[in-house]
This record gives sequence, structure tokens and C-alpha cells, in this order.
Amino acid sequence: MTGDTLFDVSQEIVLITGVSGQLGGEYAKQFLERGARVVGLDIQSSLGGDSLTKQYPRNYLFCTADVTDKASLQKALNSIEHKFGIPTVLINNAAIDSPPSAPPEENGAFEDYPDESWDNVMDVNVKGTYLACKVFGAAMAKNQHGSIINISSIYGVVAPRFEVYAGTKMTTPIEYAAIKSGLIHLTKYMAKYFKGMNIRVNTLSPGGILDSQPESFLKEYKQKCLNKGMLDKEDLKGTLVYLLSDMSLYVNGQNIVVDDGFTL
Repeated sequence: MTGDTLFDVSQEIVLITGVSGQLGGEYAKQFLERGARVVGLDIQSSLGGDSLTKQYPRNYLFCTADVTDKASLQKALNSIEHKFGIPTVLINNAAIDSPPSAPPEENGAFEDYPDESWDNVMDVNVKGTYLACKVFGAAMAKNQHGSIINISSIYGVVAPRFEVYAGTKMTTPIEYAAIKSGLIHLTKYMAKYFKGMNIRVNTLSPGGILDSQPESFLKEYKQKCLNKGMLDKEDLKGTLVYLLSDMSLYVNGQNIVVDDGFTL
């Protein structure tokens, strides 16, 4: 069996939630280039998603859906089944975070963090993942085949290193750490729950992704790493392909960290 065969994902039906976000479109593109059928799911479309529809009319489907609404996800599943069949892969990528442009209190002191922001982010990042696992995981269970990948973060593994944010308007909000660590344990729970159903559940925890952050932050962050520092979006594709392919058949319930050594 050749290496290309081992990493073959051309028979997969890959569902990516949050496809219109920073990483979702990159994930979709990588799998489409490898011959997979891909479903992009988001509450709204994007120019990138529209271009994928035009470029891969047979292999790409965009579904408008709200991950916090079970009925919306069920409707999306019906559309996916009609077009491609039951998804074989679910990448839970949908998330909302506090960007540098967020209101000051969202990137400020823990004591000032808005309670409504906590509720909103928990709803999408945790409940959204939970509901997607429920709806699409149940369909996979009927098929006795599937792989679920939850997207966590280095700050689901280690406590925030607040010193890297010195002199910027950035920080790691309390909800981010709580959510990302929670997703890692959700992965373990789901992996055990699906025992005997031929469904694997794993987590990918990336390091920071380059997105026009201040130079002072990039410098401080890189000092915590071993070689590159902040990652490019493309740096995650190899690990994702590995988790989808037959090379990881018995990798189950694990958290794979891609961070250039930041968590060491």
C-alpha cells in the first residue's frame, strides 16, 4: 500500500462547520483538492465559499445553518444526504471569539468580562459542537462509520501566557480557555460513547494563527516556541488529512497539538 493510498480522502464526505471563518475555507479547499466531497456549513456564506461552489460544482455543497439550532442542523443533514449521502467526517470548526477589535471589556480584565458575551460564545462554541455531534454523529452511528474532529486550542491545554500580550489590546478571555478545555473532554466523552460504532472522535489543538497581530505580540509569542512561532493556516492541513485517513485508524479520543512547541 503506497503512501498516497494511506492518505487518500477521496471517498470521504467531509462536513465543516464554520466554513466561512478564518480556517474553515482553508480546510474545505484542502480536502476538495484531494478529491473529497465537502459540505461547508455556516450561518452565512462568504466570497470564498461562493468561489468553491463555482470551482467544484460537483464536489462542494454550501448549507446555511445555525449550529445552535438542532432543527436547522437536521434540515442541513437532509440536504446533505440528498446531495452526497451521510457525512463520513465532521469537523466542528464553528466558533466566535473576542477579536482585537472587540469592545475593550471583552479583551480586558476578567472581572469586567460581559456576562452576555460569555453566554453568546458558550452557545456557539460548546452547544454548537454538542448539537452537531448529536445530529451528525447519530447519522454516522446508523451508518456504522465516521470520524469527528473537534477544534480546540493550545489554551485548552495550558493556562494562558498573559505576558505575550503586554503592550497590546489583546488577551485570552476567560471563556476561551473554558471552552477550549471543555472541547477536549467532550472529545473523550464522545469517543467512549461511540464505542463499537466505528466512529472515531479526536481533537486538533492549534497554536496561534497569523492574522495581522501586532509585531510586539508576534515577537513575544515566538520566544515561547521552538522554530516558527505563529502558524499559517496551511500548517494544519497535514494533521487534518492524517486524522481523516487510514493512517490514523486507531487514533481515538486523542488531542493532537500543532503549536511549534508553545505548550512545552
